Amino acid sequence: MAIILGIDPGSRITGYGVIRAQGRQLDYIGSGCIRVAEASLAEKLRQIHDGVRELVIQFQPEEFAIERVFMSKNADSALKLGQARGAAIVAAACQGLPVAEYAAREIKQAVVGSGAADKAQMQSMVTHILKLNATPQADAADALGVALCHAHTRQSLIAMAGKTTGTTRGRWR
Repeated sequence: MAIILGIDPGSRITGYGVIRAQGRQLDYIGSGCIRVAEASLAEKLRQIHDGVRELVIQFQPEEFAIERVFMSKNADSALKLGQARGAAIVAAACQGLPVAEYAAREIKQAVVGSGAADKAQMQSMVTHILKLNATPQADAADALGVALCHAHTRQSLIAMAGKTTGTTRGRWR
């Protein structure tokens, strides 16, 4: 069993999603957004760091997953996103959590089945997979998608490890 904290980083809104993964069983624990007040860049990054640290203290996850930076047409936006990611990653690392990173297309593929899925499709599938009563806000749904992608990847690695351990008459099982 693992409690996974997923993060969808942003310089204004950072989404978070927390799930429990036990084998193929996935349970919703919580989600929401860290909303950063208008301030200097350094202050915004501190708010993201402190917000993620508080989430780690509150939910006690064993694993941390975050969306990778994608290269956009606006270099300034990509840099700010990278700095927000860095603040979140440092907060997790300071709490001793292993950090996993996933590309947006990889997350969408794992959750929706298409790397080109839009936000509405992500929200719908996250709601369906986790059997939620209400649709989460887009940034929170994206963060839950990060956590679900990590749980899926984790389960696949465990399954592959089970198939390749040990031999029978000189052949892999």
